[in-house]
Amino acid sequence: QVQLVESGGGLVQAGGSLRLSCAASGSIFRVNAMGWYRQAPGKQRELVADITSGGSTNYGDSVKGRFTISRDNAKNTVSLQMNSLKPEDTAVYYCNARKVITAKGLIDDSWGQGTQVTVSS
Repeated sequence: QVQLVESGGGLVQAGGSLRLSCAASGSIFRVNAMGWYRQAPGKQRELVADITSGGSTNYGDSVKGRFTISRDNAKNTVSLQMNSLKPEDTAVYYCNARKVITAKGLIDDSWGQGTQVTVSS
């Protein structure tokens, strides 16, 4: 079993910045991909950004140029630097880990509990 613990959400004014962090734990040997998704009220969960163990990144169109994802493979952590925040970025942000190799085998998909990000206009 993989545990993902997020931190860093909160309330910020439009144009401001926030940094989200997520730490994975649970007898982990390797995490192939980590990322962030978000879900706003009444909307489907959507990809914000993800990053492979090799450092390849992928961003949702709405956050390109404003958000930056990074990870520390040795610590099994992933961070999301969010700049120039807009009210439409308001959502619950979820940390995700895919293809995690653990002492008990391969875990395909793990999710954190989510952290609220609210951007006021």
